[in-house]
Formats: sequence, C-alpha cells, structure tokens
Amino acid sequence: MDAAYDRLPLNALRVFEAVATRLNFADAAEALHVTPAAVSQQVKSLEDYLQTPLFRRRGRTVELTSEGADLLPRVRRGLDELEAALQQSRKQRESGVLNVSMLASFLQKWLTPRLHSQRDHLHDIELRIHTSREAVDFARSDFHAVIRLGTGPYPGLYSEKLMDDWLVPVATPALIRKYGKVPCTKDLGAFPLLYSSDEPWSAFVSDETAKSARTKPAMLDDSASVISAAIEGLGFAVARWSLVERDVAAGRLAIACDVVRQFRYSYYFICPESYAAMPKVVRFRDWLRTEVARHPLPPPLAASRPAAD
Repeated sequence: MDAAYDRLPLNALRVFEAVATRLNFADAAEALHVTPAAVSQQVKSLEDYLQTPLFRRRGRTVELTSEGADLLPRVRRGLDELEAALQQSRKQRESGVLNVSMLASFLQKWLTPRLHSQRDHLHDIELRIHTSREAVDFARSDFHAVIRLGTGPYPGLYSEKLMDDWLVPVATPALIRKYGKVPCTKDLGAFPLLYSSDEPWSAFVSDETAKSARTKPAMLDDSASVISAAIEGLGFAVARWSLVERDVAAGRLAIACDVVRQFRYSYYFICPESYAAMPKVVRFRDWLRTEVARHPLPPPLAASRPAAD
C-alpha cells in the first residue's frame, strides 16, 4: 500500500484541479505561485501517468477532454477529503484529547482539587489521565505527556521541573493535642506512627528511633492511603507537602513538627520534543505552571522567608 501511495502524483493532481478550474495555464500558475512551464510539466506528467490527454490546447486557453471532465469531480472530492483530514489533524493539535500519565497520589491529592480551574481555562481539551509510576515509552503509546517524581534530566525528551516538594510530619489536631508535636531528634516511643515506604520516618530520625514507636500499624505503600489513615486519627505520618497542603489548610491535618525536609525528588513535566510545542500540550503545561505558582510553601518555610516589600 505504501508503494502505491509513493507513486501517486499528488502535486500534479493539485495542478490539474487549478488548471481545470481556470481553463488557463497562466492563471493557474499565478494562483499556485509557480511558472506556467512548471504547470505544463505537471499536467504532462499526470497525462503520462494516466496515459490519456486531459486538456485540449486552444491558443492561450484550454478545455477539458471528456476524460479530464470525468476526472475533475473525483479529484476535487479527494482533495476536499484530504484537506478536511489535515484540518482535523490541525484542530486536534489545538484541542481534543490529551493523554497524560501521572502518579495516583498526585492526581488524587494535588490535581483533582484543581480540575475545576482546568475546565474553566482548558474547556476544549479532553483530559484523559492514566495513573502509574512506571516509565512511559512514548513511541509505543498514545501519551502526550507524563508527570513524574525524579531528579532529571531525561535524555531525548523535553523535561521541565514543575515544582520541588518537602516532607512534613502531619497528624490530626486532636492527636497533636494529645501527644504534642513530634520531636524529630528524640525518641518517638510515645508516638503512634504511620509508616510509608515512599515517605519514611528516617528522613527525620534514624530508623532505630522510628522503630521505637509505641504502635506499629501495617506498612502502607501508597502515599494517599497513608494520608487517609492520618486523617482518620490513626497516627502521625510523614507526607509530601504537595499532597497534604489542602488537608492542612482545611484543618483536617496539622503539621506536627517545626522541621521540614526537602524531598529528594521533584515533579517533572516530560514529553517528546515533538510534542513540546503542540498547542494543547503547551496550554496544559502553562496551566500547570499557573497552579504550581499558587501552591504555598510549608508554613515553617513560609514563616522563615523574608516578607516582600
């Protein structure tokens, strides 16, 4: 099939339609921004391809042969369909489906509460989100972009750091009133701790100190699940600030330590270089940038930052 397409005289068909519409080689050449000689050459190549004359020359004007008159509506129909296909493809660069992959916790705790803003600003983009932490093979998938935690860079791909993150111990206000704030440099034996494989207590204290905690709930390997357990008052948890900021602002959780640690990974927006300038990808990335700019620092860091003049 590809070999047959390779032999199609597409440019000659376009020239034929221009001449057949105007019945004048010079006028067709002017419309196509080429020379009359180039027009004549293309028409001859098409006639040779079809092995039939398409025009009768009468001085400076021409008229269609019966074969040319029969071919013209079919060529116009084909060119119209091709133009419609190209216009649809161009439109899909601006809007339509946008396939994005991201971490489930990021979707649940950071992106979902902001999707109402996305609908307002990107109403013509149909966002389709897949949750995963695995690497994406863009060449073998339909994904336009991914959001991942990492250190960058990502060779062969466009990558942009969206935001850094911090680890903060959190608990319900009631639990903090009962046990006090976590003394991150001392024994935590009196504190009920929740454990996560992604956000370990060892970021604040030694593993041995963390193991001395009074209660040992099951290890949870999903960041959002750990936060849910903390909201239920089951214990103190170490969480990424990006995931608990809204819960803290709403009073469901409170920061349980005066110390915060920068997380070892940052959020990156990653896509193929060929997609980096695609309008709908650019619009989504710009919307993310705006939302990230509104994301506050953890209170201990915000309090230590000099006030703006």
